[in-house]
Amino acid sequence: MTSVAAPEKPRTGRAAPPATRRGPRRYGKALVYLALVAGAVPTLLPFVWLVRSAFMQDAQMFVAPPQWIPSPFQWSNFTEALTAQPFGLYFLNTVIIAVISVLGTVLTCSVAAFSFSRLRWRGRDAVFAVLLSGVMLPYAVTLIPTFAMWQELGALDTYIPLTVPSWFAGAGGGVFNVFLLRQFFLTIPFELDEAAYIDGASPWRVLWTIVMPLSKPAIVVVTIFTFIGTWNDFLGPLLYLNDERKYTLSLGLASFQSIYITQWGYLMAASAAVIAPVIALFFFLQRYFIEGVTLTGIKN
Repeated sequence: MTSVAAPEKPRTGRAAPPATRRGPRRYGKALVYLALVAGAVPTLLPFVWLVRSAFMQDAQMFVAPPQWIPSPFQWSNFTEALTAQPFGLYFLNTVIIAVISVLGTVLTCSVAAFSFSRLRWRGRDAVFAVLLSGVMLPYAVTLIPTFAMWQELGALDTYIPLTVPSWFAGAGGGVFNVFLLRQFFLTIPFELDEAAYIDGASPWRVLWTIVMPLSKPAIVVVTIFTFIGTWNDFLGPLLYLNDERKYTLSLGLASFQSIYITQWGYLMAASAAVIAPVIALFFFLQRYFIEGVTLTGIKN
């Protein structure tokens, strides 16, 4: 008898897919998320404590163990806190200072960063190194000389000491902003500048029509940092402002504290209301903020 061989299956030329190891990858990703959540809890805990205290009476805030859910909700803390002080006027004063400071910082720091990154002139790197050395100078060292200078100029009890320094790149915290923008400007191809110069463009035109539009993420980062720093500034207004009609929000919050008593319910409610615009600004611009921080320092 002759045996008949079974017909061979046609070969398709495709190898069997390797066994995927999705299990370990899922576990690894779950551990990463768990670590991120564990790190976020201590960061968010003060904010949660602030919000829940804003709806509590003073006696409930410091109960041990802490009571995280107000019972009952003290909604009147917000209305009474915002009417106890002219927070509408304080809000307007703070917005004026913040807007002027943001505009001055963005404009002057952008020009300085463009000069240090896109233009070639003798001693550029040496001047930039001297500018960066100002970061190591503590703010307390220049506090008294700066106050004496503004006093001699007759600028006390005005917004000049709080806004004018932002229009000089490198003053205050401007050194960091110049450095951040310079590092981002370096990521933009220089061929764009050369093409514009060939067409007859000036350095000013290159800055405003090429570099600035391509640097939106870094500019947003500088805007957020400057706005938050100005919005939360307490020492500057405390030193230079005497008239209560010119107070900022930070000084308005401090008015709820005195030597003998502290109105904790009003203070927490007003603090939650003051911090709300900053949180809204960050969530509105967080995409540009993350992109600017990520790309800064990456040179093509």
